[in-house]
Amino acid sequence: MDTEDIFKKVRKIEIKTRGLSQNIFAGQYHSAFKGRGMAFAEVRGYQFGDDVRDIDWNVTARYHKPFVKVFEEERELTVMLLIDVSGSLEFGTSRQMKKDMVTEIAATLAFSAIQNNDKIGVIFFSDRIEKYIPPKKGKKHILYLIREMLDFHPQSLRTDIGAAMEYLTRVMRRRCTAFVLSDFYDQRDFKKPLQIANQKHDVVAIQVYDQRAKSLPDVGLIKVMDAETGHEMYLDTSSKKLRIAHEQAWKMREDSLKQTFAKSKVDWTSVATHEDFVQALILLFKQRS
Repeated sequence: MDTEDIFKKVRKIEIKTRGLSQNIFAGQYHSAFKGRGMAFAEVRGYQFGDDVRDIDWNVTARYHKPFVKVFEEERELTVMLLIDVSGSLEFGTSRQMKKDMVTEIAATLAFSAIQNNDKIGVIFFSDRIEKYIPPKKGKKHILYLIREMLDFHPQSLRTDIGAAMEYLTRVMRRRCTAFVLSDFYDQRDFKKPLQIANQKHDVVAIQVYDQRAKSLPDVGLIKVMDAETGHEMYLDTSSKKLRIAHEQAWKMREDSLKQTFAKSKVDWTSVATHEDFVQALILLFKQRS
């Protein structure tokens, strides 16, 4: 993609997603995410009625009398977008590829964030951390992020969500709201690093999938390839048994994913590439509000 094409695409995405964030999500984003972050402000002497869970044991030991931590509501958030750039996102059988929808959702969230004066950063990941862009404010920064999303070329095609969670936990010292945008095709169990990340931060998962992952059409013999491993095989989609097995495998995988999010206490939503992601985001925001 040359510079002119990228500029045109950035402009097109900006017009669409900035309009969405201004007209639809302005109030809902604020109510869904503001007021959830509490930042450490100071310590003071323990007073009757203080929650013992707020005692700062290090300071207490140093001065031989109890001190408690005082927190205040964070007036501005730091928002991190964890964007899956593995090979499986380069797939789509309807209006757009999964990668394109992820970019539009990420841009909408980014414009919603700067309207609330929040900082926003990005972690591109595959089975490694491909690129980290530290959080900043401003429209110029967001346009740079969108340009990177459109023209990013990962070193690896595979996926490791657990590694991305571990990196988030390590690199972000203060609490942030982290949106993970992925199809969540990962052979590894990422439940533990997800739980740890969500204890320190506010992690929200957005699953993007293609309808053909859910059900196969009856179109006879087709050749398919795993975008992450390069493995090729033929499928006879005229076989009802195969189509049923495909749907059952999808359901099992989705049930497992739901359990992972539930046990990790992570809010999440799911949207297909032929659907309107606006409704999915509205539902997610309402659940949190």
